[in-house]
Amino acid sequence: MDADSVLRAWLNRSGEYSPDYYAYYGPNETSEVIRERLDSAVGPDAAILELGCSSGRHLAHLYEHGHENVYGIDVNDNASEVMKDAYPDLAAAGTFYFDAIENVVTEFDDGCFDAVYSVQTLQHIHHDNEWVFEEVARITDDVLLTVEIEDDDRGSTTDPAVTYINDDFPLYRRDWNGVFTEFDLDEVDSRAIGEDTLRAFRRIG
Repeated sequence: MDADSVLRAWLNRSGEYSPDYYAYYGPNETSEVIRERLDSAVGPDAAILELGCSSGRHLAHLYEHGHENVYGIDVNDNASEVMKDAYPDLAAAGTFYFDAIENVVTEFDDGCFDAVYSVQTLQHIHHDNEWVFEEVARITDDVLLTVEIEDDDRGSTTDPAVTYINDDFPLYRRDWNGVFTEFDLDEVDSRAIGEDTLRAFRRIG
């Protein structure tokens, strides 16, 4: 699949892995780990951005625990309406961009978010759009969290291993430590969360 085909697959996604799907299951263990990590690193007024927020289950968990300065990006057109139904307080309070990450992140100023995180989202960025990772680092002022699937050998920064979910859309298994430590970020923690690996990065200096 080319980069445009990958984006279209998520733009029109329904059923499994859609905004409705994630709203149905709601916050989970990953939501709690993200909250704990951010609580220990930034204050309640911190500007927090989720990449691939879908209908907002992780942001809703943060919002309910005092983080009200929240932002999200998601490519799926239906995510906005599902969020308004499932998490109306979050939808009203947060700032959301329903477009591809690639189309949004270049518009932000350097370091404009205290914390940025992704959950099983950056792993779907096509290799033609890997430039977006430097943009993600650029807009992160302090903390970056990635919760993504990795190979046992942690993949590669330049030639990621590609697998297909349900023979449907690609998943690029990268070495996220190698990706983000190139951009003035230090990895300060990593742990397994089910099949995912959480990596926490802090801005150098």
